[in-house]
Amino acid sequence: MVMKKKEKILILSGSFGQGHQQVATAIREAVELRLPDFESIVVDFMAWAHPNVYPISHYVYMKSIQMLPQLYGYLYKKTHDRNAFSLGLNNIMSAGMGKMLKLLQQIRPTVVVSTFPFAAGILSKLKEYGLTNVPLVTVITDHSTHSYWIHPFTNHYIVGSNGVKQELIHLGITGEQITCTGIPIRTKFLQPMSKEALIQKHGLNPCLPTILMMGGGEGLIGEELLNPGTLDTLPFKAQFMILCGHNEKLRRQLESKLHSTKHPIYLFGYIEHVQELMAISDLIVTKPGGVTTSEAIAMELPMILYKPLPGQEQENAQFLTRSGVAVNVKDTAELISSISTFLNNSADVIRMKKNAKILNKKAAAFEAVDIITESMMQQRPFYETELSPMTKWRTNRLLKREGAFYSHI
Repeated sequence: MVMKKKEKILILSGSFGQGHQQVATAIREAVELRLPDFESIVVDFMAWAHPNVYPISHYVYMKSIQMLPQLYGYLYKKTHDRNAFSLGLNNIMSAGMGKMLKLLQQIRPTVVVSTFPFAAGILSKLKEYGLTNVPLVTVITDHSTHSYWIHPFTNHYIVGSNGVKQELIHLGITGEQITCTGIPIRTKFLQPMSKEALIQKHGLNPCLPTILMMGGGEGLIGEELLNPGTLDTLPFKAQFMILCGHNEKLRRQLESKLHSTKHPIYLFGYIEHVQELMAISDLIVTKPGGVTTSEAIAMELPMILYKPLPGQEQENAQFLTRSGVAVNVKDTAELISSISTFLNNSADVIRMKKNAKILNKKAAAFEAVDIITESMMQQRPFYETELSPMTKWRTNRLLKREGAFYSHI
């Protein structure tokens, strides 16, 4: 008996921040559960297409956020709408059509899902040149939009809120091309959890309030916040769980610095069970990334947003504060005051939890898979054996030109 080959769903991501990868993983998990006859393949496109340049560009990106946030914010704002500058920068960031075409020919997917804007831009250009017709679904991973997400040959956009949908419509995308599912989060956030059992598992004191501190996957929470002098200004004792992400240097520093504080401190590096820590926390202090805040909303966990970076973090913070699920603080004094207010005022906590329940879209990944399935049904992609001689010639020319470029990197 001949086994039928599984159709493939290619999910393109990028590790400039953890959010794009987390959404890609969430969709892959939902595909595996909802569509067992399909094979889902996640590719970090920037790392795959530019293996020599990628480590340098990732380092520069992270350092620019840490050291030059105002410059990052200026560039973000300057390119927010489509203009000559944003188009030029997008063209630079979207180099890699030859590599994208090679990837498509290798995997031969039935549909492509992109959680990374520049990967969507490259594929849109290939479709514009007639080199592929594979359906493209873009998943926007923030609570706001930006010109770098919008490309003319995208078949469908999956967005986190109705506000983002209205922004896209204002920019000329038809309503039929946009579905508001919420930002997809991983399936483990849908599983039932016992707070009492998890408190015991992680060795916490059930009588103390619990505060979770996260700075994103790179551990970007400000070091000025995490010292005994600051934490001990809180007028009562609490226990702090601090996630340092991939920032091992910060974790070691905090181990040394925080041993003298009056509060019990629990330090973590990058972990895969953040849903457990959210389940046992009374509130979270975090940077307002789209995915982390969507996870907190799913867990109905009140949020304090600490010093959002200029750009999408500030736009995310505006959405979350308007929705009544978070407060925004600008410095450590305001943060300590907000923690004290929250933990002494159950009405504020109840109000935020109620708002989170209204906003909650835990099943966003499964709704996204339904949209992806519909996109597959609308058009079947063609591959190399079906290309016309002229298209093959243009393809080879494109690959040679980009191959010459990469050989000098």
